[in-house]
Amino acid sequence: MSPLPQPLAWAELDALAPPAPDRIHGPASAQARWRAFGQPEEAVRVVLIRDHHAWCPYCQKVWLWLEEQRVPYRIETVSMRCYGPKEAWYTRLVPSGMLPAVVLDGRLFTESDRILAALEAAFGVLGAGLDTPAVQALRRLERDLFRAWCQWLCGHGADAAAAADFDRWAGRFDAALAGQGDGPWLLDRFSTADVVAVPFLERMQASLLYYKGYDLRRRWPAIDRWFQALEERPSWRGSRSDHHTHVHDLPPQLGGCCSNGSPAAQAWARRIDHGPWDGLSDAAGSAGPSDAAEALGRVLRHRHTLMQVRPDLDDTALRAALTRLATGRPCPPPAGSAAGLRSLRDRICVPRDMGVLAARTLRQALEETAALDGDAQGEPLPLGHRHDQDPRPFRPTTAGLPHTGP
Repeated sequence: MSPLPQPLAWAELDALAPPAPDRIHGPASAQARWRAFGQPEEAVRVVLIRDHHAWCPYCQKVWLWLEEQRVPYRIETVSMRCYGPKEAWYTRLVPSGMLPAVVLDGRLFTESDRILAALEAAFGVLGAGLDTPAVQALRRLERDLFRAWCQWLCGHGADAAAAADFDRWAGRFDAALAGQGDGPWLLDRFSTADVVAVPFLERMQASLLYYKGYDLRRRWPAIDRWFQALEERPSWRGSRSDHHTHVHDLPPQLGGCCSNGSPAAQAWARRIDHGPWDGLSDAAGSAGPSDAAEALGRVLRHRHTLMQVRPDLDDTALRAALTRLATGRPCPPPAGSAAGLRSLRDRICVPRDMGVLAARTLRQALEETAALDGDAQGEPLPLGHRHDQDPRPFRPTTAGLPHTGP
């Protein structure tokens, strides 16, 4: 009988990790601290202050705009309150604590629409300006769709009536996309209208699958075509989240999300929570070796902090899961380690930790390794907050107040 495979040592796993990617000049990434777009650092006129988890939809709008316009910018991050305490330097700068904020040429701007208007004035419009009649009309449509989504998702009113109202507004959004003929965008080319709609449509797709069994992309072909076109844009690939992160980060933000208990909702919830994750409609294509390498590198970078903040995570068990991730070979963990592995599986945050496809491969490796030890599940995710995602142990100590003033 062949001996059971043993987990690779940390040094062996380190040797398999990829080199650090270029966060300054490479593709969009939640791990970047400044973005150059081929320009020198002294060309940076913008500081984007966004949430540490790279999840806030209002931050994502500004992030997408800067990436699409290739405006050099620096990034500072602060906590959203549901994850942990807001940093004191930020509340001194923005007493409300609301995100995002931008410092442009030394002047502070808050609220995403005002930020985009200031950026348009400084760097030009993206396709069409925020205040043009066409964009304003599409913004009103997106706001009506947002309202209908919140009503249905949060259970305000009869489920059937709320579902019909959302479906009606989704149909209007689909018709606006279809009205551009063969083009996939809301206007004749990618524009600010698409940028401001992306974050919430992304969250609608994930949450309605999980809580209502409603597949927005399958229901509406022009919306599906829009998402397919977005998947080709590096700005969205770098800033998007995944279904699992969305459905568990939304309840504390919205005051709760209500499942309709339908067979479709239950089936999607099981798959989003427990896998298999390959083929989910939150990313194009299937994960490959480069995605596994990305996941491996990100865990190795933070393994010491992970072991400190997750006392239920066994060192050998984590190495077993990473061995599975890196080699594709099953590697049994120590007895009694399944719950810790699944607790980590449930707390991967996209895109803070890694991209969608990398997260899929890591979740799958953790689940398959845990299954060799049994069915024990990790500590349930909280519903009223996400303090289990407190970023403070992982934050660099150099973050601070960006320069403002003339």
